[in-house]
Amino acid sequence: MKQSLQLKLGTQLTMTPQLQQAIRLLQLSTLDLQQEVQSALDSNPLLEIDGDEHAHGEPLQEHPSPEHTTAAEAADGGGEGESDWSQDIPDELPVDTRWEDIYSGGSYSGGDGDELALEQRNSAPDSLQDHLLWQLNLTTLSELDKLIGENLIDGIAPSGFLETPLSEIAAALEAEEDEVLAVLKTIQQFEPAGCGARDLRECLLLQLRQLPAATPWLEQAQTVVERHLDLLGKRDFRSLSRRTRLNEAQLGEVMRLIQTLTPYPGEAFGGEEPQYVVPDIIVRRREQRWLVELNPETTPRLRINGDYAALIRRADNSSDNNFLRDHLQEARWFLKSLQSRNETLLKVASCIVEKQLGFFELGPEAMKPMVLADIAETIGMHESTISRVTTQKYMFTPRGVFELKYFFSSHVSTDSGEDASSTAIRAMIRKLIDAETPRKPLSDNKITQELDKQGIQVARRTVAKYRESMGIPSSSERKRLI
Repeated sequence: MKQSLQLKLGTQLTMTPQLQQAIRLLQLSTLDLQQEVQSALDSNPLLEIDGDEHAHGEPLQEHPSPEHTTAAEAADGGGEGESDWSQDIPDELPVDTRWEDIYSGGSYSGGDGDELALEQRNSAPDSLQDHLLWQLNLTTLSELDKLIGENLIDGIAPSGFLETPLSEIAAALEAEEDEVLAVLKTIQQFEPAGCGARDLRECLLLQLRQLPAATPWLEQAQTVVERHLDLLGKRDFRSLSRRTRLNEAQLGEVMRLIQTLTPYPGEAFGGEEPQYVVPDIIVRRREQRWLVELNPETTPRLRINGDYAALIRRADNSSDNNFLRDHLQEARWFLKSLQSRNETLLKVASCIVEKQLGFFELGPEAMKPMVLADIAETIGMHESTISRVTTQKYMFTPRGVFELKYFFSSHVSTDSGEDASSTAIRAMIRKLIDAETPRKPLSDNKITQELDKQGIQVARRTVAKYRESMGIPSSSERKRLI
């Protein structure tokens, strides 16, 4: 076999470490970016936070006093002027605060109160079991009954319903089932009302029984829940009115009372902490123009430590100098990647605002159809880059905070030949449902006809799919008497 040399031409994309870092920073959310920045600060001594607050402002000015006292004069009591100022001090000095402003309602609002408030904010909320156990310990039950109560509370689900059968608890504790039931009746009197119920009917009845006896329509509401809960679930108001012998107005008052009850009383406890979104982009209107800018709260301000950078000598090959030189290069790459991320994010956000001006001017109904390729073609980037930029990035607007991906939607044909956005159609469906009559809610077929009158042709199943995606129940479930 004869060996030979061949020359081939080709293009190849090499993923350098710097490019990989830039891509990784581009797709990070605000929280992840802050963690990445902190990690870089911890590992690279040449990076530091640009915390010079007065670098671009006016220098701090001292306010000179009319008289200056030296340390020696202060130690000597101020010289001959001591008797003068001591005689001018009144017996009672005026104060500019009141005791009620500092101490109110058993809580002190002084300096240490901030630390206490911080601990309260960072403490985990009590769970439903903790709340019920706290009330159980306040009762005068026997030790055996308290043990039964602890097992009952342990079997209560986060929704507030008792999921463990009484026979199982009685067998585990070698107790009588009647005794377990008696302890359960005690727990069912705890707060929140309805906890410890074994089904929805018992849960609602427990809440009704804890209402004052003078509550209007209380007896009728108990009858409806206890005997006709199935008709209530089906919203068969005609049969319900006939069996309870209540007219439409009276039944409406009963329904109003029942709607004040909570089907899942345990949901008020042990819920997840709310996750607050910090927007990356701020959009505001100023002088008939929409301004797009990065949120300064989420934009890290870093710089290279000048003292360490000045220690680097090009001709020195010592380990210390090489260490500083390598970290200096890494710091420059990191800062350049951050700058590239901010510029790309701002460019994509500005393009989104430009293409969706109708949304900012008129609302979601004026949203235009737009896909990633539209932004990528406009700013000259790849679709994958646009996808990374718009993932977990949020925009603050006068209409609320939205994820950047919210502004992208599919195309739906209209009678005029133009395309409509699926987001705009969802907004129209919600607007029609919000304006409907509760006694006669719009069916999916009727909504389809209403959209057709506005020049938007969509199938009934498409309307049903959009309605379900927004969490809106069907017309039969939306029917109300009040």
